[in-house]
Amino acid sequence: MARSDRGRNLLTSWQTWALVGVLFVLIVLVLWYALENPRNQTFGNTVTQVPVKQKVVALTFDDGPNPPYTDEIVDYLHAQHVPATFFVVGRAVVQHPESVRKEAQDGDAIGNHSWDHAHLVLERRPHIAREISMTDAAIQRATGVKTRLFRPPFGARDYAVISVARHMGYQVIMWSVPLPKDWSSPPPSVIRDRVLPYVKDGSIIVLHDGNRGMPGDRSSTVAATKLIVEALRAQGYWFVTVPELLRLGYLEHQSGASPSAPE
Repeated sequence: MARSDRGRNLLTSWQTWALVGVLFVLIVLVLWYALENPRNQTFGNTVTQVPVKQKVVALTFDDGPNPPYTDEIVDYLHAQHVPATFFVVGRAVVQHPESVRKEAQDGDAIGNHSWDHAHLVLERRPHIAREISMTDAAIQRATGVKTRLFRPPFGARDYAVISVARHMGYQVIMWSVPLPKDWSSPPPSVIRDRVLPYVKDGSIIVLHDGNRGMPGDRSSTVAATKLIVEALRAQGYWFVTVPELLRLGYLEHQSGASPSAPE
């Protein structure tokens, strides 16, 4: 084979692999947008941000309970009169019912975040329902609370996940502020700076007090929570639970006016 022919074959081979690589990246991006982008409503309506005309935000935490970090966050929020919403993992609730009980007693809202933080889009409907119902039972045993809030692990959902959750009486809650990746334990100021620029009236913020229902160091999130609360308060924001945020949005929609900010 002539040298020029070998060169053309190598170029063709390189171009083919480059095209395959580009297609692979495009497929991954499309799948991510379809399954995990919180704003995608293809598979059914979810709550990402509540359209309100007042400076209120919902601070939410995922993957706990995970003492001592969950307890430190709950104690700080309670001392600051800041309600939050905790989306808990069932197997962690069974291990640490006292932490979830304290959340409920302090006035925080509780949400269902599946039993073991599985990727539910890979599961069949009976398994999805079992993940939700087992977590629901654990929450009720620990707190006496029957939650109607569900956040799928990783934010991943498809028609099956949405329809099963709705059939079981749940409202699917996503988020509007990009995840600050606090699970990787960056400095607290970095977490804060990844959150604040995106906060608007009616925003839903997600931080992580747990580690997919297992132990994990969340000291950076504890410190970042304090920085975020202080900064948003300085900007005039009030904090509400997700149910309170939904109620405020409903009241504004019904009346066409803005009800008073929560005390």
